Amino acid sequence: MTYSAITLRVKTSGESNREAWFLTAEEGIIKATIFGGPKSRLRALAAPFHEGKLWVYHDPVRDSRKVSDFDVHSFRSGIRELYERVMTANAVAETVLAFHGGGGSWPEVSKLTSDVLDALEKSDPAAAARVGLYFLWHWAGILGLRHELSVESSAQLKLNPGAELWLKRIESLPAAEVLRVSLDTSSFEQAKTLCRSMLAEALGRRLSGWDEI
Repeated sequence: MTYSAITLRVKTSGESNREAWFLTAEEGIIKATIFGGPKSRLRALAAPFHEGKLWVYHDPVRDSRKVSDFDVHSFRSGIRELYERVMTANAVAETVLAFHGGGGSWPEVSKLTSDVLDALEKSDPAAAARVGLYFLWHWAGILGLRHELSVESSAQLKLNPGAELWLKRIESLPAAEVLRVSLDTSSFEQAKTLCRSMLAEALGRRLSGWDEI
């Protein structure tokens, strides 16, 4: 099978292999084994946040998958250059995995995740958190969890005008544009609290990665 895929997580399996979780536009989350030691070409290609065309062999008898090849078109090496970028990218991946790829909206989820990771690669340390908050707000929208923002709900949810205005503005902005929209600290904290509470209520728990946004 061939997929348009983003590597979300990789962990060691046995002495030399790795298990990898990919977000695909075709089937959502898939898990596949990467065979080979530290010098394996595939192991280097299927690193977290890489995106490209993925080939996976499925063994129907064992119901197992292994990575056959990965043609990466976005390495996003810039994400690994800053701690803030890495932690926000990890929070994005953790969220996608926790919600099992967002149900059946895989093409939309894949595009959002890809755009956010691209924006993160170019963000400065302070802006990385805003990119993460952008992701949480749009993620809640895809899953149908987002609260309607109004004067009444703002008072109930304790959002100040700055937080509400920022959330409304980013609804129609691509991820890359969020870097140009400033947000004061108080408004950021309120918007973040709202997003985390909406998602935690739906998930039944709060993800540790959200504390890094």
